[in-house]
Amino acid sequence: MKLSINRFKANRLSVLWIAFVAVVLIHPTRTEAMKIQQVKSPGGIEAWLVEEHSLPLVAMRFAFTGGAAQDPSDNPGVSHFLTTMLDEGAGDLNSQAFQEKIEDLALKLSFSSTKDVFSGSFQSLSKNLDEGIKLLTLALSKPRFDKAAIDRMRQQIAAGLVHDLNDPNKVATREWFNLAFDGHPYGRSVHGTLETVKAISADDLRAYHKAVFARDNLKISVVGDIDAKQLGVLLDKVFGKLPEKSRLKKVVSATPPLGPKRKIIEMKIPQAVAQFGHRAFQRSDKDFIASYVLNYIIGGGGFNSRLMEEVREKRGLAYSVYSYISPYQHASIFLGGVATKNDGIQKSLQVITDVFKRMSVEGPSEEELKNAKRYLTGSYPLRFDTNSKIASQLLWIQVENLEPTYIEERNRMIEDVSIDNIKAVAKRLLKADGLIVTIVGQPGKMEEKG
Repeated sequence: MKLSINRFKANRLSVLWIAFVAVVLIHPTRTEAMKIQQVKSPGGIEAWLVEEHSLPLVAMRFAFTGGAAQDPSDNPGVSHFLTTMLDEGAGDLNSQAFQEKIEDLALKLSFSSTKDVFSGSFQSLSKNLDEGIKLLTLALSKPRFDKAAIDRMRQQIAAGLVHDLNDPNKVATREWFNLAFDGHPYGRSVHGTLETVKAISADDLRAYHKAVFARDNLKISVVGDIDAKQLGVLLDKVFGKLPEKSRLKKVVSATPPLGPKRKIIEMKIPQAVAQFGHRAFQRSDKDFIASYVLNYIIGGGGFNSRLMEEVREKRGLAYSVYSYISPYQHASIFLGGVATKNDGIQKSLQVITDVFKRMSVEGPSEEELKNAKRYLTGSYPLRFDTNSKIASQLLWIQVENLEPTYIEERNRMIEDVSIDNIKAVAKRLLKADGLIVTIVGQPGKMEEKG
């Protein structure tokens, strides 16, 4: 998540020790070995819990529905700004005092905002849990928003934005979302702009905090040295003082228009960078799992993917080419990227388009499907080999409105994808002539479209 801005400010030994504990903690290597408890606190706050008492560590992840989509339409970047401020002083502790407490207790505390979700990560040794929870409670319920801290974070965010303006990959991605989601909150940058960040005030941060931080749009997962009864008490301490109801603005569903659309952003760099893609299936769609498998075959499988084989291995046009599917709460996208020499970008994009066309007509081979299933099912347990990873996985399963049984059912659903199924999905998903493309660099005689 947001490591560059929302720093982890504890001392180096504490960081290394906690990281070591997190890596070695979990015993089960199979997802079916986990027991997920659905805990409800005395105050009615719900969380998913996996107990693990072999080492004294507790990891918590939590998320408020909203994210950057709840930023003011004329002032994007508020939610991201807030992620930098919640560990910059709370209650009667100013920034320095708050940071010293984090260091003394060897805590890990960070916050992040995506398009749909404002999330937090907390990790503590068991012996420091009570004191750590007090800090977390203050951060969530009584952030200070002192002027000195706001000014300092504003400078850091602005420095990051200046850097991003010169990063061709980030420019290409930003412009792609502008084209795909014109007029929709997803079309705005999570980080805002130099102009909007300059204008964000403490009142803006308070307004967002008041609207989004509430118990009715909260998801929580906890893994480690704590039982259900202890967790119930903890949940009420941390989240019980938050408002019962959020005040979220309605975000309408979005369907990115099909292209062909092409935008070129001139930048004097030796390589051109392109983002390409179009709309995809949302998480609730019956074909989502099959499309996920299909993406692995097309561009999500690294050197095992069709795009890598055709663009890099056979033709040497690019060092890297990839694709992924990203389902949001109000839309879904199939997006990819490629970087190559300026004079090779047109050919690279043509090869990519040809791969999509052929895949939409013929689908993948039986061998490609078998290899994709083997990798996707075999690698899945690696997402659950530490407390931190388990807590993160459980949180996002909740955010996507799935049940705890998804962990056991997920690999079976992948295995059930048949060759006929995935061929039909390829026809339904892939629109080679409907790509939205953004190019950053000096692509020569290529022209914009749409």
